[in-house]
Amino acid sequence: MSHVFYQEKFEDRHNGPRAEEAQEMLSFLGVQSIDELIEQTVPSQIRLKAPLALPKALSEKAYLEKVKQVADKNKVFKSYIGQGYYDVTVPGVIQRNVLENPGWYTQYTPYQAEIAQGRLQALLNFQTAVSDLTGLEIVNASLLDEATAAAEGMFMLYAARKNKAANVFLVTPNVYPQTLDVLQTRAVPFGVEIRVADITEANLTEDVFAVFIQYPAADGTIVDYTNFTAAAHEKGITICVAADLMSLALLTPPGEWGADVVVGNTQRFGVPMGFGGPHAAYFATKDAYKRNIPGRIIGVTSDSTGGYALRMALQTREQHIRRDKASSNICTAQALLAIMASFYAVYHGPVGIKNIASRINDLAKLLDKAVQALGYEQINKTYFDTLRIHAGEQVGALKGEALNNELNFFYDGEVVGISIDETTTFEDIQTIVKVFAKIKGKTQNDVDLQALVNELSTSIPAELVRQSNYLTHPVFNSYHSESEMLRYIKSLEAKDLSLCHSMIPLGSCTMKLNATTEMLPLTWAHFGGLHPFAPADQTTGYMQLINELNDWLSAITGFAKMSFQPNSGAQGEYAGLMVIRAYHESRGEGHRNICLIPASAHGTNPASASMAGLKVVVVKCDEYGNIDVADLKAKAEEHAANLNSLMVTYPSTHGVFEESIIEICAIIHANGGQVYMDGANMNAQVGLTSPGYIGADVCHLNLHKTFCIPHGGGGPGMGPIGVAEHLVPFLPNHEVVAVSGEKGISAVSAAPFGSASILTISYAYIAMMGGEGLTNATKTAILNANYIKARLENHYPVLYAGANGRCAHEMILDCRAFKNVGIEVGDIAKRLMDYGFHAPTVSFPVAGTLMVEPTESESKAELDRFCEALIAIRAEIATVESGDADQKENVLKHAPHTAAVVTGDEWDRPYSRQTAAYPLPYLKVNKFWPSVGRVNDSQGDRTLICSCPSIEEYAEA
Repeated sequence: MSHVFYQEKFEDRHNGPRAEEAQEMLSFLGVQSIDELIEQTVPSQIRLKAPLALPKALSEKAYLEKVKQVADKNKVFKSYIGQGYYDVTVPGVIQRNVLENPGWYTQYTPYQAEIAQGRLQALLNFQTAVSDLTGLEIVNASLLDEATAAAEGMFMLYAARKNKAANVFLVTPNVYPQTLDVLQTRAVPFGVEIRVADITEANLTEDVFAVFIQYPAADGTIVDYTNFTAAAHEKGITICVAADLMSLALLTPPGEWGADVVVGNTQRFGVPMGFGGPHAAYFATKDAYKRNIPGRIIGVTSDSTGGYALRMALQTREQHIRRDKASSNICTAQALLAIMASFYAVYHGPVGIKNIASRINDLAKLLDKAVQALGYEQINKTYFDTLRIHAGEQVGALKGEALNNELNFFYDGEVVGISIDETTTFEDIQTIVKVFAKIKGKTQNDVDLQALVNELSTSIPAELVRQSNYLTHPVFNSYHSESEMLRYIKSLEAKDLSLCHSMIPLGSCTMKLNATTEMLPLTWAHFGGLHPFAPADQTTGYMQLINELNDWLSAITGFAKMSFQPNSGAQGEYAGLMVIRAYHESRGEGHRNICLIPASAHGTNPASASMAGLKVVVVKCDEYGNIDVADLKAKAEEHAANLNSLMVTYPSTHGVFEESIIEICAIIHANGGQVYMDGANMNAQVGLTSPGYIGADVCHLNLHKTFCIPHGGGGPGMGPIGVAEHLVPFLPNHEVVAVSGEKGISAVSAAPFGSASILTISYAYIAMMGGEGLTNATKTAILNANYIKARLENHYPVLYAGANGRCAHEMILDCRAFKNVGIEVGDIAKRLMDYGFHAPTVSFPVAGTLMVEPTESESKAELDRFCEALIAIRAEIATVESGDADQKENVLKHAPHTAAVVTGDEWDRPYSRQTAAYPLPYLKVNKFWPSVGRVNDSQGDRTLICSCPSIEEYAEA
């Protein structure tokens, strides 16, 4: 047999089971073929009749050649545009060992703290750095971007306002336009008025509840707001500040002059621009707001031995508990980027950060002197990094000459803005001077830059020069050589379980392979080095990638068009609902405000609906976990005059393809509503059915689930929305870069295309899988899930199944009966760590259960290993049920077991060390040790410590 035409398929690398293994699994399920299994699983009425219309799959080599050609179409000029985005130097030790390292980018959100101590420490470092630099006590573990962080600040202060009649958020005109755009979007559903006016005491009227200030301002100027803040506080008005974190190394932090909330992004701390993201935003506030702050907080507690341990505290995923009463719908953060920023602070330390900030400021001052020497007016009298140079009628010629020298400036009429960054050199200043000199008919030799260096004067007001110390903790003063930094990074990485170690079987979270080839282009300069507001002719590679990805995802979803602006799944939900809102308003039906949501829905659904100004009406589910169609119909008809939408997850959150989904969509449409489909479970749809085919009007896609963007320890995420033809005109627009039509809603994210650089990952996945490969991946995901179900259902009851007894791509194991002998589902989760596994999703969507999703990327051997672990744990539970083991003193209650405990001098437990550490033979070959014992959750909430404590401080607490 000739192999001359043989070509290895990427899908064979992506999908775990080999052909012979898949056949063994099918035989175990009692079916002849995978198509027979699909027929038993996916209702025939929703199955697609034709294959996906996608280009032929590329090999990995061919893909890299293609994407290199796409990348080369981008022009990476030196960008001095600023406006919240700056070029950076990513330390090589961080790029190689964090950003490009699957030990960091394949971790899950640290809900299981005992096997997440490394990233929890890195995030605690992040909180500490931000707290130090902003001068505020409480910091969360990152948000999505600066603009949405500002919106979160607005709503936190709105909810906490003393004067409940006040509804005006007073915004200085000197803010970034993208931030104002997002503030306008978020304000609409709640009736908050965004009033853009000068920040003067005269404008602090009774209807104002808070004020928003940019510091330094969007034009670069620095103003002392100390007296203004005091006057606002006297009137019960709070202050929210967006601050450039790097500038705070030199400027008095807003917390010291009275700010209540400080937000911003940490992009300048070693994270590439990436055409807009992802970057970790920060949110800092006063201790008084610690129970109101949105997002995640990492807090210090102790473990079962009394030792130092970390966990997520307080607001952790509160929307799953409070649902439509939640203060925020935030689910994804930007953990990986926050971790990078935290390591940047650790690597450079206080001296290094101040040196970088001072160098930026000095180069800006040098350029200031130089352009004035050439006869230009430099408008800013105070500044950190940004100059405004009046070019008059010569601005057009100057722009042309700048582009000839591959320089991007910010243009505002006759004024040229130039923002200096970390990468700027003395030679770069010479090039800029050459451009400005030529327009004046001079040369750069007419300015003696070397002489001007000795004439630099301060550009920061004396009263705003920072006096306080920052980054004083030993962690920021210990790892400044590359050897020490590398070892520190690796020491934290070793404490974390990731996909490098074992499958992460989290239902609803789809922890699948993030292939190396998919990840490679992410750090190429031609993707990472572009400013999101760069001229269009410099971004043609990105636009080709985005347009092709739009076409592919539209084909996959059955929709007309996508918006890539939402940079998380929950933000996609919000964007989709705001699009529906705009559609109803365009038809004179803006009164439609009722959103039907099944009781089984993700917690972000009701939280997002509430944020969009909708009233949630819950629809019952039947005993099989399906939507109660009769109840849905009754409620849709009852609220027909005001019905806005239905939010539905498909397959259901219970892991079932509901037979009635087409009827459900028809009922909503018949009563004037729109169908919003939550795409969290799209991994069971691709190639077999689609939201558009089923009848949905809008759907968000979790690209960090179905389309292979890694979870990064809790982010980045990406939540683009696809819409049917009638909703296309209402897709999100953007104030700076138009991405939609006149009817488009205002922006939902800071950047026009959200976290654009990570779109390269999903682009790679689809390009290398092709339509057939994507469909086979879906079939394999369903096979893997049903194989696990069949192996475990005699040991753990499986809560729901479809009409033929099959599950979709995930299933729910019922552990509630074990409570009768004192075993909680959390005990099973902790014991799984001893077997080297991350727990499935605990107590969602049903309390006391485990939701398991294996994904298509796991091999039969790994599925079997996971099943054997759960079967062994079930046998351990049986010893408690029989009375052979005590209900309190047993191996599950003491789990997880650390190496220090197992090898300790004393052992007084009623089971052996062998049972604790090596309950199955494979563990003797490859053992992952949890770094701490079971963490004390309640202690961490009672005594909230969310910055790096000294040993003495921790002991005292």
